[in-house]
Amino acid sequence: METPKRKPYGESFAGVVFKVNEHILLARTAPPDVEVLHSGSFVLRYGIAYLEKPQYSIVPGLVAVDYGDILAGEEAWHFLFHRSNLYPRADVIGYRNDGVDEMIVVKKLDFMQPITILVYADSQTTTPLAQPTAIIANETENFPAWLLQYGKFYKTLADWQAVQQ
Repeated sequence: METPKRKPYGESFAGVVFKVNEHILLARTAPPDVEVLHSGSFVLRYGIAYLEKPQYSIVPGLVAVDYGDILAGEEAWHFLFHRSNLYPRADVIGYRNDGVDEMIVVKKLDFMQPITILVYADSQTTTPLAQPTAIIANETENFPAWLLQYGKFYKTLADWQAVQQ
């Protein structure tokens, strides 16, 4: 059996990554008077936090299960969140949120932490451009499904700023 290629799940997104104070945010268009870090078309990927090292997360590209199956893409993600508790020694192969190539066993991942949203320049890039902590969007129609599921949304920058104080 040939090992499948890594296939981290990714969603296309057109917008801007910007900075307010030390926080990185994501939006379709930049609010006035913010520092825009990146703009254009991106790929969004999603990471799972490490147990005991929450500053790291891994974007699964492949999952090698104890019984011999190798899973990729959405199938790997689905396995991790619905059946990995039965296979704590399964290996997750991917790239960390700092771009480092990594293999970690499932039991060292923290599925109770929020999913990390990562912004990449394109589908081939392994080091993210940014890790936004919130999304500013008055309307979320036509937003990627996983971003809607895992993102923290605020209607306006002022709404987000009110929560930060």
